Amino acid sequence: MNKIYSGALFLCSFLGISAQEVVWQKDIKSSTQDFLSQIITTIDGQYLISGSSIQSNKLTAESKQNNGYDFHLIKLNQQGEKVWEKYFSGQNHDFLSATVSTQEGGFLISGTTYSGKGVDKKEDSKGGSDIWLIRINEFGDELWQKTIGGTSDEEVRSVIQTTDLGFFVAGNIQNSEKGYGSKDVLLIKLDKNGKETFQLILGGKGLDEVEKMIPTKDGGALLGVYSRSSAVAGSGMPEVGSKAISHQPKSSGNYGEGDYWIIKLSKDGKVEWEKNFGGKGDDHLRTLALTSTGYLIGGESRSERSGNKTVGIEEGTDLWLISLNERGEEIWQKSYNFKNRDVLMGMSVLHSWDEKSSKGILLGGYTQAEGKIENDDETFWMLYLDYNGNEQWRKYVKGESKKKEERLSDIKLNRDGSIVLAGTSAEELGKENWKIVKLGDKQIDQLIEKQDIKIYPNPVSDYAYVEIGFDFKEADIVLYDMGGRQLQILKTKNKVTKINTQALVQGAYLITIKTNDYKTANAKIIKK
Repeated sequence: MNKIYSGALFLCSFLGISAQEVVWQKDIKSSTQDFLSQIITTIDGQYLISGSSIQSNKLTAESKQNNGYDFHLIKLNQQGEKVWEKYFSGQNHDFLSATVSTQEGGFLISGTTYSGKGVDKKEDSKGGSDIWLIRINEFGDELWQKTIGGTSDEEVRSVIQTTDLGFFVAGNIQNSEKGYGSKDVLLIKLDKNGKETFQLILGGKGLDEVEKMIPTKDGGALLGVYSRSSAVAGSGMPEVGSKAISHQPKSSGNYGEGDYWIIKLSKDGKVEWEKNFGGKGDDHLRTLALTSTGYLIGGESRSERSGNKTVGIEEGTDLWLISLNERGEEIWQKSYNFKNRDVLMGMSVLHSWDEKSSKGILLGGYTQAEGKIENDDETFWMLYLDYNGNEQWRKYVKGESKKKEERLSDIKLNRDGSIVLAGTSAEELGKENWKIVKLGDKQIDQLIEKQDIKIYPNPVSDYAYVEIGFDFKEADIVLYDMGGRQLQILKTKNKVTKINTQALVQGAYLITIKTNDYKTANAKIIKK
């Protein structure tokens, strides 16, 4: 049963006790161990939660399903109400790993499949585990799907949309004759219709696991890899295979047991540079973010000062954050500690409205007990930093109720200053529910530079999104031509509203916002 709670959410701060407003909370209950992988804020300000679940109706006589895990998607509107819920099922276990919202308004969902053809899966298994990609529209309807793999085991970990409206898919290939170690990095480029254009295998002599990939300003990508491998001898130049598959051996060696391995790719998938960061212990990369000057690299560290790590550890596993410029050169590095084993799961950067400067960094994660148990172990936490990595505040997020084990999976800082946290909540392992909390943070809200009205994309070809930057209860969005003739009027209660411009001829138009309390705002929109 789904419940939405509203009211006050208490956040216990290291700096004292402070209360923050809960906009809404949603608990999605299950009787099995559900895995939550990601939450996405869509272009129109809604939320897509993605993960893997065993459907509750699978054991019924009329069910066509097996008892395995399926891709599970739930879309919530801006008020936290369920818009739709979808499952995509194979005949065996299928684990959804990564989702990206597309510029066209839909999504590409991706995961690792152990299923052959059947139920919702339209292609046969390629052997071992494969990559299963499904393109859906904004209503969750399938547009196309693709199964990618070979006789080895392939898995997907991250996906982004490229500037040509195609996709980079990043994951791993294990025990492959084409690889360098026990597990290598696999990068696949697809066009917008799902046609595969090339594959790239990268790796060293050991284990390399993709954790995160983000798009870069130049149309390329940044790959974040947890690396337990050494460099491949004589790897100064890439090894090239067939036209469809190329190879790039790792040229940077590890400093310790496990390192952060950062790889910058061009828009055509070529390696521009790679860097290793680590100490003598185990350093596990988790997430990446784009800044105005370069990149942020975040994860956990068990290393003292050693290698190229210039900060130590306080207790257990600390958070380790590195700021790089666009060439991969270090700007600064910092560490943070919540005691015991700190796990970083998400990172968002607060940008100026024109995205030309970065103002702050929001981290989210949870802490696991190692030996002694602290009061706030297994609780969502947030850590807010200024742009130079200096801590501003930290808070635990408990919600209306606190279960025994709560683990954050993802955190998003929205353009309006609100924060969405998504994770799992359970009294015992094996019975994890999904827990999603949206809250307003006045401390962050004061830093947000708001525009009364923002339109994107602009110029527009088909659909545009109108974002209202001030508070209101109801508003009219009115579209005029430049002669003052009213062409459209839409009523909305949402901060972001989608409008259809397909019927407009090329030229300039005016959008006016009129609220119930007589506020107004105007902006020009260009139809191309």
